[in-house]
Amino acid sequence: MSTVTQSTGVEALDRTDGHYTIITADSHAGGSHAQYREYLDPAYLEEFDAWRNRYKNPFKDLGDTRRYRNWDNEMRNSQQEADGVVGEVIFPNTVPPFFPSFVLFAGPPEPEYYEKRLAGIRAHNRWLVDFCNQYPERRAGIGQIFLNDIDDAIADVKWIKEHGLRGGILLPNVPPDCKWVKPLYDPEYDRLWEVIQDLDVVVNVHGGTGVPNYGNYPFSMLLYINEVGFYSQRPFVHFILGGIFERFPRLKMAITETGGAWVPPLLKRLDATIDQIRKTGQTGEIRYDDAHKLNHLASEYFAQNVWMGVSQPRPEDADFREFVAPDRFMWGSDYPHDEGTHPYTREHLRQVFPGVAPAEMSRILGENCAKLYGFDMAALADRARQFGPTVEELSQPLDGLPDEPNEALLRGAGKGL
Repeated sequence: MSTVTQSTGVEALDRTDGHYTIITADSHAGGSHAQYREYLDPAYLEEFDAWRNRYKNPFKDLGDTRRYRNWDNEMRNSQQEADGVVGEVIFPNTVPPFFPSFVLFAGPPEPEYYEKRLAGIRAHNRWLVDFCNQYPERRAGIGQIFLNDIDDAIADVKWIKEHGLRGGILLPNVPPDCKWVKPLYDPEYDRLWEVIQDLDVVVNVHGGTGVPNYGNYPFSMLLYINEVGFYSQRPFVHFILGGIFERFPRLKMAITETGGAWVPPLLKRLDATIDQIRKTGQTGEIRYDDAHKLNHLASEYFAQNVWMGVSQPRPEDADFREFVAPDRFMWGSDYPHDEGTHPYTREHLRQVFPGVAPAEMSRILGENCAKLYGFDMAALADRARQFGPTVEELSQPLDGLPDEPNEALLRGAGKGL
């Protein structure tokens, strides 16, 4: 791992001659099935080949060259640089061996599939180590674990740390209809949280995970897209009300690609509930004893334990930064997803952050992410000078949309125009 050189605001801009060093807190990558085969435990190769021959890509529209963005260095780096991005925190994106679907949509494996699914994510983690090591100053990879077996999870966390995946781990979000994996607040996980805390591994919660199985109906994805925000927020609530942040105050949780405008009203409601239980020991007809009384308010746990990776923010999500500590708000592009900011990241930033002071923009776009995930800002300085947008460029409010704007620009339409 590189040595972290952390500066703030104006110092970082001085180093790059007024160019922003942009590190996206949310990008995605993954191997192809042919690549994953090279990283798979040989004991599973025969089963993998049979599974691969049966596999059908559900995303036919990504069957063209766009899929290469997940693993092709030349395509990926050139597109990121053209967008002004010189560093990235990398979440998974493709379909690891033996997965039933896209990695983020696939829930915890059922017991009969656990062994092979575990082999699949371990193949991904091995691939990711090599992928990040090709450009170690630019890439912080996030490893995967499962919660079906706590000993396996602890072993994988240690492996992820030892092999330099400084993005930390992707927390498996347990859906409410999953009865074969204990909920996140179960005390049996405490020995896992203790290891994560002691190793200073970031726990990443990503939007789109933790939803129940809606079945195969014409409107299933409509239900998903309407409720996904709620399910993406559940781990944060469970860590608060389940006392995990109380027992492990040094845990670092990064909540990514969920926006941010939802946080203040949720914390206000949780604070009121916690305060009422402290004072009265009840809510309506429900009674609570001392074991239910938390020592801190939800807003205090948020300030203590949580960072926000706010991807392709809407205007209200950008304004949410004023609610967060100055070093806890990180911007994300969601590359290479179609709903992300690529290839209009510069326009997006001009649109949703008009008038923000350069020192604050420097923290939002790079400094905060570098501090949490261990990027060396000095090592990125030359590339930022070459590819990063200037202070002057991003200070100009956007006065019109491109002929074919992406979703990120359309969500921000009206602000800065």
